[in-house]
Amino acid sequence: MEQFKYLGTTVTNQNSIQEETKSGLKPENACYYSMQNLLSSSLLSKNLKIKIHRTIILPVVMYGCGTWSVILREEHGLRLFENRVLRRIFGPKRDKVTGEWGKLHNEELNDLYCSPNIVRLIKSVRMRWAGHVARMGREERFVHCFGRET
Repeated sequence: MEQFKYLGTTVTNQNSIQEETKSGLKPENACYYSMQNLLSSSLLSKNLKIKIHRTIILPVVMYGCGTWSVILREEHGLRLFENRVLRRIFGPKRDKVTGEWGKLHNEELNDLYCSPNIVRLIKSVRMRWAGHVARMGREERFVHCFGRET
């Protein structure tokens, strides 16, 4: 089998998610654009906007990521997406000397957003998934050897 759909993700025999990222992160972008008015609202605190990002946007982006084999180009695309969301949350910065407005640089975003970035979260989920699969293998061996479930 060359490819199949698992948890909404197309898994290929090359273990690549390039087809998913080629589509431009469609569900993720739809989620982001539906939330962008909230994320840029001056009526909501930054903490609430970060909670929206963590509880609504990140789960949509990361759905099925336990099966992904993420390469550097895909990591870069995921970081770009996350930085776009964070720039919407934290807004522009004002230069203290000139008074001009400008966008936050990646380092400034990393300082403001103290949580692990999306790539680290995906790697964590993948490790959890690998542990789950490894435990499943042991249980199957136990049932096979002793003829009963634990």
